[in-house]
Amino acid sequence: MEFEKVLKERKSVRMFSTKQVHWDDLSEILQAGILAPSSGNVQNWMFIVIKHKDQIDRLVEVLPVEQTWAKKASVLIVVCSDVAHVKMLYGNRGEALYAVQNCAAAIENMLLRATDLKIGSCWIGTFEEKDLIDVLELPTDLRPQAILALGYGEADEEKPREPLQSFVFFEKYGQKERDTGVWPLGRTAKNIAEAVGKKKGLFHKR
Repeated sequence: MEFEKVLKERKSVRMFSTKQVHWDDLSEILQAGILAPSSGNVQNWMFIVIKHKDQIDRLVEVLPVEQTWAKKASVLIVVCSDVAHVKMLYGNRGEALYAVQNCAAAIENMLLRATDLKIGSCWIGTFEEKDLIDVLELPTDLRPQAILALGYGEADEEKPREPLQSFVFFEKYGQKERDTGVWPLGRTAKNIAEAVGKKKGLFHKR
């Protein structure tokens, strides 16, 4: 699948069929996770794969009631961070920020690879850490970051996205580009980037 199509088709899925995710596809998704960037190449992520129905049910039972749909997932992947490892290298900032950012990058890689394989996914971040630690018997150095639910099903209703110009400032916070040629209606992200680049002298004819 083309990359732009993967980006656009990635949606949260909370309604799964009984079709199971094959181990070959699952390994591709996990491999995508470890290809993510990490601070100093520390690679502090750990993945706990849960496929057995009894263990999926046990884990979901400690989640908030609004997450019970996850029992229908074919696979749950609990992404954990080796916080002690990052803190040893980068101190408090590593523990508070890098340890989370690195795992988030791995998670996004896995979501996109799942979409590429036509497998539905959902990023779950609402849970009590202590409950998850107890169910998974995690060592004290590992902190759960998220749960990925994977399976085949229908994507949730698409949420509207704010236009790109709502989030972009130039040179400093709060400074919007005034030239209407930069943000014309209906332009693609690529064309917008090229327009901005030309205005800033980043693109040259060859």
